[in-house]
Amino acid sequence: MKDHLFKSILKTGTLLGGLTLGAVSWYTLREYRPQKVTPLPAPKGGQTLSLKNPFRLLTWNIGFAGFDKTMDFFMDGGKMVRPRNRKQVIKNMNGIKKVLDTQKAEVYFLQEVDLDSSRSYRIDQHRYFEKALGIPGIFAWNYKCDFIPYPLPPLGKMSSGLSTFTGLKVRSARRLSLPESFSWPVKTCNLKRCILETRISIKGSSRELVLFNFHLEAYDKGEGKLAQSRLLAKILSREYEKGNYVIAGGDFNQIIKGEEKYPLHKSKNWTPGLLEKEFLPPHFSIAADDTFPTCRLLDRPYNGSAEKGRVYVLDGFLVSDNLKISKVSVVNTDFAYTDHQPVMLEVRFL
Repeated sequence: MKDHLFKSILKTGTLLGGLTLGAVSWYTLREYRPQKVTPLPAPKGGQTLSLKNPFRLLTWNIGFAGFDKTMDFFMDGGKMVRPRNRKQVIKNMNGIKKVLDTQKAEVYFLQEVDLDSSRSYRIDQHRYFEKALGIPGIFAWNYKCDFIPYPLPPLGKMSSGLSTFTGLKVRSARRLSLPESFSWPVKTCNLKRCILETRISIKGSSRELVLFNFHLEAYDKGEGKLAQSRLLAKILSREYEKGNYVIAGGDFNQIIKGEEKYPLHKSKNWTPGLLEKEFLPPHFSIAADDTFPTCRLLDRPYNGSAEKGRVYVLDGFLVSDNLKISKVSVVNTDFAYTDHQPVMLEVRFL
């Protein structure tokens, strides 16, 4: 009897071990492995930017239109994995569109834009916002996996990234890989963070306006964000030294302003770090606004109170000193459609 039980346990263990090895091998084989630099198709045509005119940029992590104020998220301490249904995602996308319709800009940086993900019910959000804005877009993947098996129900297929939309004349665009935060085998089905670079022609000038759309690491222990912040600083400095005008914007996943106004609430699931000012590249300044918070923790639905909720300023811009920051402001949506709020920047050339 004991021999039979032992053999049964051994067979079960061997089977489970084989299945695990097979799954790990499959994920390793199918892992998304982007090059350090990947050229991207640039839109044709467009309006040529003039040194005489001010221009506006908007950055917004739209959270795949899945994290409206009724939502929480399992990785932040909540329970939910994805929106309840496709209708909820479409409703949030329509709400985001209405906000964008009232916030006119020359350039839009969006993060967490899904192309064909299970969590957003396979809706091509990049194409949706391209049509909604009426201007062409550039897309760079930062999350690509056939099937993410956790939690229950599982996240499923992931196809997501960064989108930059502009009606300005684009000279070129590239995807720049950021350092990875996780090791094998976890990294096989994790994000591959990146920067979306867009180079804008300037009328009558040999210089360029170089724009960087980014979304830095969130759920690491801090080393990933640090390495990514350092590389971002290096890239910005390199472009500035060429004589170009440079703006980087997006989700830092670090507190960049308002530490006193929105106190840090430590969470066992996720707590944002504080952007280390010594890693800010020379000749650049942070353009951020703390009139309203730009992000909320998804440990619970949002009750409409920034004072009681866990909220932070994590979104904004880095701007080179050959540009004049005229205005930067958070567009208050009361977190109606996503867990982040848009930030608008107005600048002019010096």
